[in-house]
Amino acid sequence: MASVALSSPSQAHQASSFLSSSSSSLFSRSSLCFKGLASGASRSRTFAQNSVKCDMQEPLNIGNGKPSIPILNERTFPKFLETARMEKTVNRTNSTRLKLFTGTANSALSQEIAWYMGLELGKRNIKRFADGEIYVQLQESVRGCDVFLLQPTCPPANENLMELLVMVDACRRASAKNITVVIPYFGYARADRKTQGRESIAAKLVANLITEAGANRVLACDIHSGQSMGYFDIPVDHVYCQPVILDYLASKSIASNDLVVVSPDVGGVARARAFAKKLSDAPLAIVDKRRHGHNVAEVMNLIGDVKGKVAVMLDDMIDTAGTIAKGAELLHKERAREVYACCTHAVFSPPAIERLSSGLFQEVIITNTIPVAEKNYFPQLTVLSVANLLGETIWRVHDDCSVSSIFQ
Repeated sequence: MASVALSSPSQAHQASSFLSSSSSSLFSRSSLCFKGLASGASRSRTFAQNSVKCDMQEPLNIGNGKPSIPILNERTFPKFLETARMEKTVNRTNSTRLKLFTGTANSALSQEIAWYMGLELGKRNIKRFADGEIYVQLQESVRGCDVFLLQPTCPPANENLMELLVMVDACRRASAKNITVVIPYFGYARADRKTQGRESIAAKLVANLITEAGANRVLACDIHSGQSMGYFDIPVDHVYCQPVILDYLASKSIASNDLVVVSPDVGGVARARAFAKKLSDAPLAIVDKRRHGHNVAEVMNLIGDVKGKVAVMLDDMIDTAGTIAKGAELLHKERAREVYACCTHAVFSPPAIERLSSGLFQEVIITNTIPVAEKNYFPQLTVLSVANLLGETIWRVHDDCSVSSIFQ
C-alpha cells in the first residue's frame, strides 16, 4: 500500500492532495470522484450516501520518495462545495473585512486553507522570549474585521494552547469586530467528565480560557465528545471530517457485502454507526475493551461477525494506537480478511508508529488536522487534506450562511 507525504514547510503554499495506488490490495482506485454504482455490475461498489465529494487531481508520480503537490486552480472550486451562496456576488480574492491568521502549530494546513479561499494569511510576529514566554504582534490592521485564527492545540498542547490565547488577546486589543478560533484539533477534549473522585474537567477549563481571552466563536473538527460543545458560552461550529474519508473509501471498488465497520470501543458506536450507514448501510461490529489506565487498553471481546470481511476501524483520534492495534489483533484472530484504520486526528504519541506499521493494517487513513512529522511516515499511511472543507466553512461563517448544509 502506498504512503502519502505532505509537502515540506517550504511548499506549504501549495494545496494538499494525496496519493494512493495498489495492485495487490482488495481496493483498486480508478478516480477520486465517485461516479455512482455501475449498473449491471456483478459486484456492488461502496456508496457513501450524502457524503462530501472531493474534486481531486490525478495521482502523481513520486520521485525520490517525495510526492509533488499540485497547485489548485484558485478559480475552480470542488463541485460538492458549490451552493446557491456561491452564485452571489462575493469578491473572494479581495475581502478586506476577512482576515486569516495562523499560529505555528500547523502552518501548512493554514496555507492550504488560505489558498482555497483565495486569500493571503495575515502578517504577524510570533516569537519566544528566553524564558519561554510567548510574544504575539499583529503586523496589519484588524480594526472592524472578521478575524479567523487557525491553530490546533496539538502537541506540544500547552505551548500551542497558550499561543492561541495570546493571539486572541492581540486581536481583541486591536479592535477586531469578531474573533473566530479555528481549532482543527481540540486538545484536552478527553477530560470531559468526572469518572473518578477529585478529577478535573479540563475540557471545560480550556473552553473558559478561550472564551475569557476574547473569542466570539469556535470552529472545531471532530471534537472527542459532543458534550464538550456545551462547555463553551459562545457559538461552536462542529465540522465533521468523516465525509473526506468517506469520499476516499467510495473511490475504491469493494463489494458492499464484504465490508464491516468496526468501532474500537463502546463509546464510539454512534460515530461508527453513522459512518456505516453512509457506506451502503454496512454491518457494524464492536470491540469490547476494558481500560486499566490512561493509554492502556485490554481487548476482551468482539461483538459482530468479521470472518472473511474487510474491516474498517473508525476512531476520532489515534494517540498511542494501543486501542486500535489491540482491536486489529482481535479482528485478525476472528479471521478478518483485511483491516483498515481511519481517524481524523493523528496524535501519534510513541509507540504509535511501531504499532501501526507492524503489519496489522492494510492502510491507515488520517487527515491533516495535526501535522505529521516526517519521521512518522510509514508505507501504509495515507493523509487526506481537510483544507477545502475548513476553507468553505470559514466562508460560510463569514457570509452568515448555513454550515450544516456542507454535510447534507
